[in-house]
Amino acid sequence: MAASSNRPEYPEYFMNIAMAVRERANCLGSRVGAVLILGFRVISTGYNGTPSGMTNCDDGGCERCSNRSQYESGTAYDICICVHAEQNALLSAARFGTAVEGADLFTTTRPCFGCTKELLQAQVNAVYYLHEWSHPDERFAKEYERLQKRFPGGVHRVEMHDPREDWAHGRSGSTPPIA
Repeated sequence: MAASSNRPEYPEYFMNIAMAVRERANCLGSRVGAVLILGFRVISTGYNGTPSGMTNCDDGGCERCSNRSQYESGTAYDICICVHAEQNALLSAARFGTAVEGADLFTTTRPCFGCTKELLQAQVNAVYYLHEWSHPDERFAKEYERLQKRFPGGVHRVEMHDPREDWAHGRSGSTPPIA
């Protein structure tokens, strides 16, 4: 049997998995999904939301997210209790004893400054992202770019359609359908 011409290449395949993982996110701001890949196999996933056992963000569990109008974009992360998707992917791997050194990360949004540092420290090889993220304070953009250049395999944008982009970036009041 001939291979289907609709079969996605690996970057799209893994990004589709990250978009599926993102459906579990419960943050009221951006909803992000992340997948760690090693040897073309999924070794860990993560989505953003509150720590296990705590009230979900979309149920009022996070002060910053519950009162978004009181906080300027890019501020008050010190009181936000949400764990980022990339952090959750790393932490899930650690929890189950899965090494991530040399893995590639596929994430629906380019990792923030903090997640970039953590991914580098965990010796992740490369980052593939769907949507751009930039530091809200332009003074830190140069340092952010310097950090991102440290990934041996680079940082790459995956060009593909995201049918849930508005929902994922908090631009829609709709909630995901229950599967």
